Amino acid sequence: MAEPVVAQKSPYAVDVEAGKKYWWCSCGRSQKQPYCDGSHKDTGLTPLLYTAEKTGKVYLCGCKSTAKKPFCDGTHGRL
Repeated sequence: MAEPVVAQKSPYAVDVEAGKKYWWCSCGRSQKQPYCDGSHKDTGLTPLLYTAEKTGKVYLCGCKSTAKKPFCDGTHGRL
């Protein structure tokens, strides 16, 4: 299995809609960050399905090393 690529060393601030499903890129290879575009194929990594609980802004991990997937936990500051 491949290791995730650091897409960026900061979170992605995105607006989400309550009840809507989003596929968070866990491999870091997607050209549509922070969302999956299928670039993980043949890496052994898979995207994470996230369903927004409420409408508003969330901070999704850009470094792909968070312990609170898909949310940023500040891990990028230690890379």
